[in-house]
Amino acid sequence: MPVRRTFPSLAALAKSTAAVALAAILVACSSGGGLYGPIQGDNRPHAGVDRARGMPIQGIDVARYQGNIDFRAVYGSGIHFVFMKATEGKDYLDPNFRTNWQRAKEAGIPRGAYHFMTWCSLASEQAAWFIQNVPADPDALPPVLDLEWNNHSSCKHRPSRADALEKIRVMLDAMERHTGKLPIIYTDINIHRDVMEGEHFPNAFWLRSTAAEPHERYRNRAWTFWQWTQTGVVRGIKGEVDRNAFYGGQNEWIQFLLTGCDPRAIATLGPTGRCRSAK
Repeated sequence: MPVRRTFPSLAALAKSTAAVALAAILVACSSGGGLYGPIQGDNRPHAGVDRARGMPIQGIDVARYQGNIDFRAVYGSGIHFVFMKATEGKDYLDPNFRTNWQRAKEAGIPRGAYHFMTWCSLASEQAAWFIQNVPADPDALPPVLDLEWNNHSSCKHRPSRADALEKIRVMLDAMERHTGKLPIIYTDINIHRDVMEGEHFPNAFWLRSTAAEPHERYRNRAWTFWQWTQTGVVRGIKGEVDRNAFYGGQNEWIQFLLTGCDPRAIATLGPTGRCRSAK
């Protein structure tokens, strides 16, 4: 098990002349000190996502379904990042969020919180709930807005495309103002096709595609994170867990950690003040 290390905040790193070197240390630590190769664990691997297994920057996303997580074991297995469910709708808080949030930080794993959007309550109510429950931690990854149709909940309402886009933009704006970071948009194929396709957002996208590469399923949508399986196996977690990959290598990952922006968008977003070290 790796020795726990303590680092200054990413905001402080971005201001330091040694920022890149220190961020490289952070990357090495969050990948088990560079001693581990790409993680192959998947209970039901699909050949269509084989490329994801070899990508160097691997992560997971978790919720209460993963139970009591040993984040130090996760850290030691080579996981570089974790996104965790925080809130849903206007009144649900994942019961494991606060524990996961603290333990992941203690283990040295970069972590971010996500909000699951529902379509039966106002975006303003959901934003207020997210703000009430998710800390504006300068060390955290950008927050995530999880966009899916609510097929498995009591909310069966599907708004019009225009109404859905309005709610999405209200929520994204509130999350950005609260955290100071440009939120990431998570989407699956269905809601992307019905609502998001053809729409411009400055945000990084996290795409779900578990049987093919994202470009085969999402038209004209660049991705920063790719959720490539829901049947992953990672040391420190009992049962299965979603596995994800970051698009680039360690240099790009360092830039993302320092700025909160996809490195490919920094030239455009930096002058707007949205990327921390580019301000």
